[in-house]
Amino acid sequence: MDKPVSVQQFKCTQCGGELHPDEGQRFVTCPYCSSTVYLDKSCVVFHWYLAPTLDEGKARAALARWMAGNETVKDLDKKSRVVAVTFQYFPIWYLKQRREGRENIFLELAAATSVSELKRLHLPAGDLRRYDPVLDATAQPPTVPLQAALDWLAERNVDAAEIVESALVHVPLYAFKYQYDDQRYTAVVEGATGRVFANIYPAKAEAPYLFVGGLTAAVFFCLATLPVAGALIEGGEGLGIGLLLLLALGVPAALLLLGLAAWVASRV
Repeated sequence: MDKPVSVQQFKCTQCGGELHPDEGQRFVTCPYCSSTVYLDKSCVVFHWYLAPTLDEGKARAALARWMAGNETVKDLDKKSRVVAVTFQYFPIWYLKQRREGRENIFLELAAATSVSELKRLHLPAGDLRRYDPVLDATAQPPTVPLQAALDWLAERNVDAAEIVESALVHVPLYAFKYQYDDQRYTAVVEGATGRVFANIYPAKAEAPYLFVGGLTAAVFFCLATLPVAGALIEGGEGLGIGLLLLLALGVPAALLLLGLAAWVASRV
């Protein structure tokens, strides 16, 4: 466990007032301005949370829409079965960079998770609220130090000196475990927007679509050579015959290929 840092080192990031945390305390409310802050070793940062707008029922509906979309296998929403659901506030490091007059926001995960796609979250600053200690029972504590997050940014050529604001944000997440084809998967629904995140899921097979695309390209390439071949063999008359053949064969070929594509889309 980290040794407690002298209380003289802790200042509120909002008003500058002295904070006097108990030994081992990491979440503190400023007695002067009521700001909530997080203490990470010798660093004090803002502590926010993103308020949920979805209950479990709406989160399930968002998951079902994602399952019925274009990324997953056909009818995943009907063929899968949710076996467990949990809700928690997950910690995210929110880092704001100011560079050449522009501001960039970087998010780094503040705790271990199997769904690394959560780094693609979007956290509008206007939707963040002061963290309320009443959320402690459902909030996962951070296990990744702020310095580790800054080191990760340094690997992406982001200078720590350009970080003008650091905050710990707890984000509402519904974690759904579902079963499909005798395998279990995990998908996370962000409780404020309903956006779904998943690293591994039953995705659509690409091979049938690639086959249809390749077949279509090959067929029309062959048809396109008919006018050229006719012109080389018979001149202008051959060109005309080639164009007629292209039209006569191209229309039914297009209809057949369109039907094949529709059949693949309905099956995969």
